[in-house]
Amino acid sequence: MILGACLAVGNPANRFPKRETPLTIDWIAADWGTTNLRLWAMSGRNAVEARVLDRGMGGLRPDEFAPVLADGTAGWPAVPVIASGMVGARQGWIEAPYVAVPCPAIPHLVPVPGDPGGRPVRIVAGVSQAGPADVMRGEETQVAGLLSLSPEFDGIVCLPGTHTKWVRVSAGEICNFKSLMTGELFGLIAGQSVLRHTVATEGSNPQVFLAAVSDAMARPERGFGGLFQLRAEALLGDLDPIEARARLSGTLIGWELAAAKPWWLGCDVTVIGAPSLSALYAEALGAQGVPAARMAVEDATLAGLAAAHRQFLATS
Repeated sequence: MILGACLAVGNPANRFPKRETPLTIDWIAADWGTTNLRLWAMSGRNAVEARVLDRGMGGLRPDEFAPVLADGTAGWPAVPVIASGMVGARQGWIEAPYVAVPCPAIPHLVPVPGDPGGRPVRIVAGVSQAGPADVMRGEETQVAGLLSLSPEFDGIVCLPGTHTKWVRVSAGEICNFKSLMTGELFGLIAGQSVLRHTVATEGSNPQVFLAAVSDAMARPERGFGGLFQLRAEALLGDLDPIEARARLSGTLIGWELAAAKPWWLGCDVTVIGAPSLSALYAEALGAQGVPAARMAVEDATLAGLAAAHRQFLATS
């Protein structure tokens, strides 16, 4: 993948530099989440330019999506846009209804009426599960990216994040999945509870982390009782903030692995996520005797959007 990165955040005028030589752009990939809009000018399967705007779905009205897209793609030709993520939520640009499992990883592309900006815009539909009730929007595209690069993959895809997804994939389809709020819980506890005075904002201690994972899986009640203990140890014994962070993340991820054990035990697992977070999950799984492959989020997202673009071409 070739990235000629042009990174911009915010919305000042003329922030994207002009190029003397026009880009050869066939289509535009968009990962439009709650917080940010990530755009790639694509030539076939290669990204030739990338842009980032802090204009996520969470801060936009329905009538603002088209102008934001036009602004973010200024200088790029009027080629098709393939978008995934929260842009297709009920509160987004238009709702791209969920498709029930089992289903292909790119289940359906929903057109935005009117070809805004003179270019067709298609949004990848989300995926739902009736029992137990669950939904995903955006992660299905990353699963599609893995499958486009490894069509024979049969196993579990772990997508750690705010709401970690464990996705069972077989015969090229999403069979079922499970969401766990581990990332959100960590953010709330580390950033808004009394432990915000105790837990470091970054850093790691692998040995402490893995010990906490093991303890949480074997003795979950002890891990729960040990949360406030982190604060007490910091006050009475000068607990190192990085060690506190490792123990908190290890406890929460250990609880998650215990809850998700039917998903990963005896299975091939690929982790798709941010590098540091994916490393923690891979280490935790490895300690349970499950070697996990890893894939970068951007690689999976672009490969998935490229698969969606091929589907768009095939049905146009």
